[in-house]
Amino acid sequence: MKMDFFMPTMLISGRNCVINNSSMLCGLGRKCLIITGGSSAKKSGALDDLVCALEKEGTAHDVFTSIEPNPLISSCHSAGVMARETGADFIAGIGGGSVLDASKAIAIYVANGDLKDEDIYKREYTKSPLPVVLIGTTSGTGSEVTGVSVLTRDDNGRKKSISGADCYARLSFLDAKYTHSLPFDATASTALDALAHTVEGWFGPRMNETAKLFAVKAMHLLWGNIKFLGKEKCLPDEKQREELYFGSIYAGLVINSCGTGFPHPLGYVLTEGFNVPHGKACAAFMPKFLERAEKFEPEKLNELLETVSETRESFSAAVSLLEDLHGIKISRQEAFEYAKRWDKIPKNFEASPGGLTQQEAAEILAEVF
Repeated sequence: MKMDFFMPTMLISGRNCVINNSSMLCGLGRKCLIITGGSSAKKSGALDDLVCALEKEGTAHDVFTSIEPNPLISSCHSAGVMARETGADFIAGIGGGSVLDASKAIAIYVANGDLKDEDIYKREYTKSPLPVVLIGTTSGTGSEVTGVSVLTRDDNGRKKSISGADCYARLSFLDAKYTHSLPFDATASTALDALAHTVEGWFGPRMNETAKLFAVKAMHLLWGNIKFLGKEKCLPDEKQREELYFGSIYAGLVINSCGTGFPHPLGYVLTEGFNVPHGKACAAFMPKFLERAEKFEPEKLNELLETVSETRESFSAAVSLLEDLHGIKISRQEAFEYAKRWDKIPKNFEASPGGLTQQEAAEILAEVF
């Protein structure tokens, strides 16, 4: 029996957990740089709550508001410069996956002033990152509990991740109320992202007894709500919001142990080239992923489907109701051009049922679109 597990982040959960546990911020320093992007931090109430908590503890703060979706490493580097110049002792990220992932990279740049933008991928620096506090406002990424930061290169626009023990938050506040202001399309896409984490991790070679507990819990919390979103096309209620949010956290714990499969790197093509939200981009390849699972890992697939009382066909059909990417076209020639980026086979391919070759990836791109 395998029960390997590592996740050093302190999790604080529940309604109003930020304000009710403000004292936990004291040990991190006397100056904080808050990282946000767009308007979700303000609309959700999370920014006001964090500012209130910091002021309650006498902790000063500045705010950096320029993190874009699929965060550029140059933006992260700029925030790191600002944090260093303003004397920040710790970083607090408020938002969806882009902001949370960026915050982890910013903490590295702050502590290591000699790092240039691209240097972060070399993973060679001498000083430990600043402590990071994360507050999520979406129900998808799971970044609150993972040691991964997905960033976008400025030179070619491609997404590329960093990972390791230095990419975990020191503290994550988990309060589902911050997801209540999320519009329908973002709610649907982030829910699909969480589902992709669970499904892809399920078939990874690092899946073990501990991760399976998280995966089963995630499926139970996510699946009924995903079917509701696909059928009703309306916003979830407060109870459903909480289930979706904590389902995403359990899903994050799955990929923290198991990683992801080929829908993630193939999904990057849709995000980079067609501006498709990450969750929907991953979901576009889930039917093909499950087809391969049926061929190469039928027992695992049956066990997964039994947890939600679905067949492979009904599962894929329910996902497709939310994915809705029929307007995208990728020719066979274009698919093979995209596939050139995978001349070195990604770990995600190797972790997928039956593995995946560069040519097979191109064929899937062409067949799906």
